[in-house]
Amino acid sequence: MGEMLRGFLDNDSTFGRLMTRCGIVIGANIMFILFSFPVVTAGASYVALYHVMLKMLRGDGVINPFKQFWIGFKNNFKQATIYWVVLLALFIFGYMDVTFCRQMGGVWEYFMYAIYALGIVALIITLLLFPTMAAFADTILHLIRNALFFAVKKPFRLLVILFFNIFPLYLTYTDAQMQPLYAFLWVSFGFGAVALLGATLLLPDFKVYLPPVDEYGNIISESETEVHKPKESENHEKTETQRLEEMKKLGM
Repeated sequence: MGEMLRGFLDNDSTFGRLMTRCGIVIGANIMFILFSFPVVTAGASYVALYHVMLKMLRGDGVINPFKQFWIGFKNNFKQATIYWVVLLALFIFGYMDVTFCRQMGGVWEYFMYAIYALGIVALIITLLLFPTMAAFADTILHLIRNALFFAVKKPFRLLVILFFNIFPLYLTYTDAQMQPLYAFLWVSFGFGAVALLGATLLLPDFKVYLPPVDEYGNIISESETEVHKPKESENHEKTETQRLEEMKKLGM
């Protein structure tokens, strides 16, 4: 009986691997909450969260979530923060425009619907851009283009990602009676679980352009079909010219 119990609780058992991954999700989620308190760093925190999830999924799940979160945060801070600040500014500007259109009424309401449509497009780009940024290194404009490519490649996947990123937050905001429970779930593992789902859905397409990795998620060789240098690699920086040439070979 004792031997069976030890085997069940062993780190290499199914239960042990599951608990290890749960610990990684919880650890990364805590880091995401802490690093998102300054609102301007929330974008970089979200990219770092995806960095941890992709690293875990590409290896056998045994990684240090705190160390990997910091690596993802540091490597993507500049690009993610620039995009996030611009997005916040556009959101504030769009909110002011919608308020103005509602007050004016009449033909101005059509402009309000156009703003809503632009907001949906911005949301789709953002939800696909952060995992794309976590996996690949390139300019912001090219990353946005690649994010749109992955978005339209599988529309059903996009709908699933949108649903699990929006509906739980909407439920949290509207259900006042259950808000304490929802808050506990978000703080403990909610954001990490949503990021894990998104990473799981996107990774099969990402893998086509990524080099193979070892059991710890570290790159073991360069692939000839690699489009960009993945962010998991901490060695051999590529020049902008090399990355652009690789994009042209892919035809993107």
